[in-house]
Amino acid sequence: MPRVCVFDVNETLLDLSSLDPHFERAFGDASVRRAWVLQVLQSAMVATITDAYSEFGAVGAASLQMTAERLGVEPSEEDRQKILGGMRELPPHPEVAESLDLLRDAGIRLAALTNSTQAVAEVQLMNAGLADRFEQILSADAVKRLKPAPAPYRFAAESLGISAAELRLVAAHSWDVAGAMRAGCAAAFVARPGMVLDPLAEAPDVVGADLREVAEKILDAENG
Repeated sequence: MPRVCVFDVNETLLDLSSLDPHFERAFGDASVRRAWVLQVLQSAMVATITDAYSEFGAVGAASLQMTAERLGVEPSEEDRQKILGGMRELPPHPEVAESLDLLRDAGIRLAALTNSTQAVAEVQLMNAGLADRFEQILSADAVKRLKPAPAPYRFAAESLGISAAELRLVAAHSWDVAGAMRAGCAAAFVARPGMVLDPLAEAPDVVGADLREVAEKILDAENG
């Protein structure tokens, strides 16, 4: 049987660059969005490593405050809400829908696994027009541990009724790929612009420039 493909959501499926106009207005520089994302990841990793837990939305809000303080800027409450609320309305990358359909039509089971809460994940994928592609939408919040801790990947496998080895995590983040593989899963890396693999981690057997290329290589790998 082919592995079940489990997709990360933010940046892998959904395009965060749609938030750039909000950052341009709030900070005068759209590139601050990338600094905010890096702070979100740093704060999430600190929580995971130190056995603490905060909902991912709270991490995002705190990281926005930290980013603003670092830059000496005080965004308005409206700007904060547009940035944080905008996470629920991210569009999919252009090739995502057809790539998911390609896999599903080939008989591959599809699910989503995100650090966002269950409610946010469902709204995100519904607004993006992708929700009906997945048999399950799963949140790391269910185990109160953020990816790349092992627990979310093992929770996903259990929820899908499979072993970790039967799960393939598809993500545009090297840390997510490494976390999944170290939890006993397979992985596929979507090398979106600016995303690179960690040379200190084992490389996945599937790497592609976008989800279409990744989907085609997954089918080759599973049928090979």
